[in-house]
Amino acid sequence: MSGVIQRPADLPVKDRGGGIRTTPLVTARVGSRAMLNGITTLDPGAAVPLHTHNCEESVVVLSGRARAHIDGVETDLIARDTTWIPAEVPHFFRNISDSEPMSILWTYASIDATRTIVATGVTTRIDEERGNE
Repeated sequence: MSGVIQRPADLPVKDRGGGIRTTPLVTARVGSRAMLNGITTLDPGAAVPLHTHNCEESVVVLSGRARAHIDGVETDLIARDTTWIPAEVPHFFRNISDSEPMSILWTYASIDATRTIVATGVTTRIDEERGNE
């Protein structure tokens, strides 16, 4: 198998509601067997609910200003700041700007990554959150 070039502008975007949109990049669709990544954009004030994953995750802020809540600790982030979150650690990211969108690049260390919302206990596969492909 050869490599793949991904152009986010040409890929489907999944509107996840609440001012959150995700563009999957590296998935099983392109042949990945061990990881997932993509870009999520949050509108001003939008936040992903508190959740955990079944594998490690790294998040890089691409643009805007974010507040990361990781295991009860909140930290403000700017472009290029990078997080590493172990499996099962509760976390979320919020766009703290009043006027500008915020984008992150996320990478999961498993093709079988899941998200469990802390408040509801509902678990979904990350690859089920992607746009129509």
